[in-house]
Amino acid sequence: MAIPREQFLDILKDSFSAYYTIVENIDTDLPLAFRADYRLRDERYWLTKSVKIWGNEKNEYCYIFAADAFTPELAQKCMDWAIKDGIPRVKPHSEHQCTNIKVVLIADSTDPDTVMAVRKKSFTKNYRFGLHGYSNLLAGLTDLGTEQTVTNREGHELVPYFKKLFAARAKD
Repeated sequence: MAIPREQFLDILKDSFSAYYTIVENIDTDLPLAFRADYRLRDERYWLTKSVKIWGNEKNEYCYIFAADAFTPELAQKCMDWAIKDGIPRVKPHSEHQCTNIKVVLIADSTDPDTVMAVRKKSFTKNYRFGLHGYSNLLAGLTDLGTEQTVTNREGHELVPYFKKLFAARAKD
């Protein structure tokens, strides 16, 4: 049974809002529903905060696009736009581990060409030979009709996440 796209976007936004900052009304001609920003900083001290042993930062910018269907060209445009918008937000430094750009394409139906375009898309950027961290593109395409998710190599974590969302909806 297919989920209405607007209802699924509300479920997704509610799920992301627990840990992410939701940014809406972004000016673009692409079918961008919202962006979710995540920031994490860990530090370890010895006796007092003035004696820091180490620090570590992980960030993520997640772009949620929603449409009836995506063509390979539109999917490529969405992923390229997210990279172009997300990479300038990265502030690499010695305690920066990674900043991932996550793109989620939500469609009522998919075709095999678009699935292949998402699976083949790849992007990696190292800062100062990896000493100041890296950025990866995690891309996924979710078909609401079949409740299936396909991803690129780096985005494999999206599949169990969407399975849990679909399972939680089925219980209700």
